[in-house]
Amino acid sequence: MTAGEHGGARLRGRIARRRPCAWIVAVLVAGLLGAGCGYRWVRFDESLGGVGHVAIQTLRNDSYEPGVEVVVTDALAREFVRHGGVRLTDDPAAADLFISGIVLPLGLRRGSVSSASLVLEYELELKLELTARRRDGTTLALPAGQTRAWELYLTSPDVEAARKNRSEAVRRLADVLAQRVHESLAEQLRR
Repeated sequence: MTAGEHGGARLRGRIARRRPCAWIVAVLVAGLLGAGCGYRWVRFDESLGGVGHVAIQTLRNDSYEPGVEVVVTDALAREFVRHGGVRLTDDPAAADLFISGIVLPLGLRRGSVSSASLVLEYELELKLELTARRRDGTTLALPAGQTRAWELYLTSPDVEAARKNRSEAVRRLADVLAQRVHESLAEQLRR
């Protein structure tokens, strides 16, 4: 074995001895970072203050927007599932929390206008009238501010593009309202 080969073997031996330390440090750092990220296991009885099963009735559509009730109901269901800790059920009698309500007529007003008096944007308002009832019959309050939101969307001379922009605005509004409703109910149920 030459001097160069002998030095290389010695260096490889030192690196091999240090690898376990590096792995231990890496695992400890990852564990500490993971512990501070806010993720934790949630039991079914603690995420919404003891509510384990939620039933969400398809909302009644009092607007002129076809299918908006399905969009909003789906957004509510996704929000409750996304936070975990509860299971959705179709049977209101088996639910610890039952949510029902109405999609009120959509509000629409001009958002911005061009110099040629053409509407460039519309502001869409989505309002809900929701009732949340616990199994024992108590009703939880959902303030009007939690069930109303606005969104701007672009108009277009292309009818399909304008329709798509409007439906995307409705979906975004549904997601915002679902998040607000979940937060409001979670806060009340944990008390």
